[in-house]
Amino acid sequence: MRRRLPLIALALLAAAAPAAAIDLPARKVGLWQLKMSFEGRNIPPQNIQQCIDAETDKLMNSFAGNLRQDTCSKQDIQRVSNTIVVDSVCQIGQSAMTSHAVITGDFDSAYTVKVTSRRSGGAPAPGMPADGTTNMTLDATWLGACKADQRPGDMIMADGRKMNVRDLQNMPGGRPPGATGAPGAGGSPQKK
Repeated sequence: MRRRLPLIALALLAAAAPAAAIDLPARKVGLWQLKMSFEGRNIPPQNIQQCIDAETDKLMNSFAGNLRQDTCSKQDIQRVSNTIVVDSVCQIGQSAMTSHAVITGDFDSAYTVKVTSRRSGGAPAPGMPADGTTNMTLDATWLGACKADQRPGDMIMADGRKMNVRDLQNMPGGRPPGATGAPGAGGSPQKK
């Protein structure tokens, strides 16, 4: 599970900001509860809290935006009132991923991201449906101020483990696309 932690965190960053290429409103500063669930997959819901300030919220969005910029050949974005719809085609390894995301709500109290993705080509990932279709929902709720032992950028997993978004760029063996700093330059997940 320790090895999956950065992968879950990166997936959450990407899911939390699927439309970072447009000017999304900044999320309200403080502690956010994020619940990511997958329909029809044998994966328990992922519950993560994020303590953010303006700088770390922007950093999370830039990680997700750079990830998409490096891997996506298409990203059509439409905004209608308080709903944002994103259709994209991205290359992830040997697989092409076609996704449709709908973002509703506001960034001051609660928002929902619903993503339907279909994978084609490449070997299926463990736990993926045979037809390559995944339905993911991310529900985000603002909880209030960050707790005294939290610093902006902290992501607190359901099991109590903590890592900071700033440390992702220093993960051993690499960094998220577009991140600055030398790969492997320290910064490992912190245990609470």
